[in-house]
Amino acid sequence: MTFEIALVLAVLAGAVALFASERFPIDLSALLVLGSLLLFRLVTPEEGISGFANPATVTVAAMFVLTAGLQKTGSVAFLGRLLVRFGRNRLLALAIVMLTVAALSAFVNNTAAVAIFIPLVMTLSARRRIAASKLLIPLSYASQFGGVCTLIGTSTNLLVSSISAGAGHGAFSMFEFGRLGLVFFAAGATYFLLFGKWLLPERETRQLSEQYGLGNFITELRVGAGSPLLGKTVLESRLGEEHDVTVLRLLHGAQKTWAPLRQPLQEGDVLLVRGGVKELMGLKGAAGLELNVEFKLRDDTLETEELRLVQALIAPRSPLVGHTLKSIDFRARYKSLVLAIQRRGVTLQEKLNSVRLQLGDTLLIQAPQAEVERLRADEAFIVLEGRDARPQRRHKAPLALGILAAVVGLAALDVLPILVAALLGAMALVVTRCLSTDEAYGAIDWQVVFLLAGVLPLGIALQKSGAASLIAAAALDLVGGWGPVAVLAVFYLLTAVLTEFMSNNASAVLLAPIAITTAESMGIDPRPLLMAVTFAASTSFSTPVGYQTNAMVYNPGGYRYTDFLRTGVPLNLVFWLLAVIFIPRFWSF
Repeated sequence: MTFEIALVLAVLAGAVALFASERFPIDLSALLVLGSLLLFRLVTPEEGISGFANPATVTVAAMFVLTAGLQKTGSVAFLGRLLVRFGRNRLLALAIVMLTVAALSAFVNNTAAVAIFIPLVMTLSARRRIAASKLLIPLSYASQFGGVCTLIGTSTNLLVSSISAGAGHGAFSMFEFGRLGLVFFAAGATYFLLFGKWLLPERETRQLSEQYGLGNFITELRVGAGSPLLGKTVLESRLGEEHDVTVLRLLHGAQKTWAPLRQPLQEGDVLLVRGGVKELMGLKGAAGLELNVEFKLRDDTLETEELRLVQALIAPRSPLVGHTLKSIDFRARYKSLVLAIQRRGVTLQEKLNSVRLQLGDTLLIQAPQAEVERLRADEAFIVLEGRDARPQRRHKAPLALGILAAVVGLAALDVLPILVAALLGAMALVVTRCLSTDEAYGAIDWQVVFLLAGVLPLGIALQKSGAASLIAAAALDLVGGWGPVAVLAVFYLLTAVLTEFMSNNASAVLLAPIAITTAESMGIDPRPLLMAVTFAASTSFSTPVGYQTNAMVYNPGGYRYTDFLRTGVPLNLVFWLLAVIFIPRFWSF
């Protein structure tokens, strides 16, 4: 082993550790990997920046714009509403939801499809009295089934296709994935239709105040005769700064005042206060307040004709990710109050202003009715209840659908490369005013773009240094004697396991060059091994963190981590078996 190979392997190990630990955002981790490769001169500067000009990176950016065109014109939401409303019982609803989202995810970004479908499924669940937990995991998984049916279904497909072309083995065609993708969809849909009743939990719909455990953090306190607060307003008494509590409502006789910041307090006034148990008890003692021991919190305590309780999911590409409620001045910006945050099944109640928001966090918000509509229209959130925001350009929907169809058709018929077709389609959406220029730039998930650009040079370093050959030789020593099918099975399983703990694109970039080198060493066509890597990286079911769509449905479905293990591990094993059987049939060695 040369020093250069040892250095590349060290960077590779560091990359895996960074992506798996989630210590930094994935784009920053990718750029740190790129910086290490450049620092140690494992790639040239030209090779280091080649990821930014890679066809996969540019095509993925263009596909984000095409997806945004469908969203802004209401094309995707219209199709979703049209089909979802026919789900009259659990099995029919399950079949329709899975079929619809899989079909859409074959041509649009699957996180966007799931973002649109979550409120629709929540509405369907309430209307048909079907537990949302029976539908949301299948929704997430079906978006992945659809994504592996076409070249443009996921960024991973485009990425591995580009790696294959760069290694001289040709790019993948538009519908090359279709046969195995349809096998996967049929197997996944059958799996849920037959066994979903037992595998998927049935979580009862509870009052939001109970679901978020607000009863332990919101209570009524009465202003006593000797209270030092008498005659002072909430602002003057500095309750928030000194006791870390929030006064939600003031009850003076029969008069209720919400957010009573400037109303002087009088004896007998009743304050509805939110805070931690320690803070509430400290306020009670310091301010001479009396606890209402008979108080029982219900949703209607926090709602009026003007005020609503709503759940809002932090959406993909939300500008709020990584920020705190305090840093964005949430209360002033949205004229609303966050009462609690749910993250992967855990409810956060204390020091909410300092919590850094993440994708998939669900905020319980008390908001005026007018602000609910504003939240619904804000792309930073997915409001889980009620109707979706009306698109402003519904008359452009047929045009946006036509542009996407043209992109797919031109690429499928080899009239234009997918890169050229996608770029022209993105430009056509702007020229025809389906999207504004700002909306087109804003639609691009720059985190994914920088992730791809940052990790692609690692693949170059693996091959250039000989590290890929070394790893391939070790793999062949272990299982090469059992034949190419055994090697394919190992690559699929290894990719599937890695993808559960790190970015699917990162795992594909790490293993695709090794798969190519392994195939070349065996004297076989690398395409079957590359297909194993691609399909395994694009179908991650066993953990809520393995794929963005899994994280998105976690809180709305009321799931636990074990729910994904129970439903996802058997399905991943089924797909592994199907891949080992069908990949050699569809792509010969």
